[in-house]
Amino acid sequence: MAMSPRSAAPTYTDDVVRWFALATVLWGVVGMLVGVIIAAQLAWPELNLGIPFLSYGRLRPLHTNAVIFAFGGCALFATAYHVVQRTCQTPLFLPGLAKFTFFGWQLVILLAAISLPLGFTSGKEYAELEWPIDILIAVVWVAFAVVFFGTVGIRKVKHIYVANWFFGAFIIAVALLHIVNSAAIPVSLTKSYSAYAGVQDAMVQWWYGHNAVGFFLTAGFLGMMYYYIPKQAERPVYSYRLSIVHFWALIFTYMWAGPHHLHYTALPDWAQSIGMIFSLVLLAPSWGGMINGIMTLSGAWHKLRDDPILKFLIVSLSFYGMSTFEGPMMSIKTVNALSHYTDWTVGHVHSGALGWVGLISMGAMYHLIPKLFGRKDMYSVRAIELHFWIATIGIVLYIAAMWIAGVMQGLMWRAINPDGTLVYTFVESVKATYPFYVIRLLGGVLYLGGMLIMAWNTVMTVRAGKAIAVPVPPVVAAHA
Repeated sequence: MAMSPRSAAPTYTDDVVRWFALATVLWGVVGMLVGVIIAAQLAWPELNLGIPFLSYGRLRPLHTNAVIFAFGGCALFATAYHVVQRTCQTPLFLPGLAKFTFFGWQLVILLAAISLPLGFTSGKEYAELEWPIDILIAVVWVAFAVVFFGTVGIRKVKHIYVANWFFGAFIIAVALLHIVNSAAIPVSLTKSYSAYAGVQDAMVQWWYGHNAVGFFLTAGFLGMMYYYIPKQAERPVYSYRLSIVHFWALIFTYMWAGPHHLHYTALPDWAQSIGMIFSLVLLAPSWGGMINGIMTLSGAWHKLRDDPILKFLIVSLSFYGMSTFEGPMMSIKTVNALSHYTDWTVGHVHSGALGWVGLISMGAMYHLIPKLFGRKDMYSVRAIELHFWIATIGIVLYIAAMWIAGVMQGLMWRAINPDGTLVYTFVESVKATYPFYVIRLLGGVLYLGGMLIMAWNTVMTVRAGKAIAVPVPPVVAAHA
């Protein structure tokens, strides 16, 4: 337990939170830069310069791992460690182990950045990293769980705030998903084969893949939402009862939705239908959570005019609502027959990734970073406002281009002449998609530009501020 130099009062363990917050900004720039590069390659393939490790097939998994596990992961570590201390009114359990999770996670990221461009991959979506790195991920994650749940265990208040429920569920579920899906038979240090085969491998992979979205990219960030929106708005959560219903309904339902990625495949039809049904049911808890977050501003809507951080947090919830309507709709078999394998799916993913995960992470970091460095606000509040508008315009360009391209592709691929032959060749659909790839690139460039503004603002805030030890407040009374 850390002690402040002036007194024997315990202080929060914020150094590791600081490190993860700054790493979030750094990896956000890196991950989004790689995304812009591969978006440009889809428009102009010669941009890979004929170099194998700069090819789209090598850089695309680097991009997804960097934005999900480096940018998103660091944001989750930072906020989970920050929130659990404040809501439990105690420093982190085993702070040395918390520091291990920081250095261990950065090592995972660096190993991914080396191995993926070299072509060392298991070929599994969101689980491309080879078996030695998978083992390191499991070790770091268990340490994360020990620190988080240990802190909850030594809490000074009786109540466990709902944000910690979401963080806890995300930590447990990701451990389960990662260990089961990454089970493999190594044949060398850099190559392994999945422990599963055929349709069972596909089923396990998409049970993992969709729940990586459901828990890593949703439950964890909902934990963020339930803490930082009330704090930034200075209002209580709209309905605490709804937040509990939201939690239980979401974590029960999400686990069953994965088979909707495997419509019209060798997966048994009943398993596909279960995935579709649970995806449709998911709409209710998802929108319940979105409404709960947005209605937290009830009676304080005027704050949105002047507070750009609230804009990030609230607009992220709008994208969350949009994505969690679109996902269930795309899981319906007849809709999926049109959308699957098209850029509509890419638009849907990025509506959630850029709009929901990206904006809420940025809003949380803008709230958190000044406090970690003893300042009231970021160095430039106007730069936050500029970042918000650039990022939002970038998202709209990106997802609108992909939606139009995807529907167009689906319609072109299924167009049939009276004699049963295809109206369009596949190459014609690629040519028709080209303008939308250029628009998508423009949207990505804008989003990256916003991230660069954030990086500048963060550097200036750190330079102007000073890392301070925050004393743990005395517990007045246990929350009911």
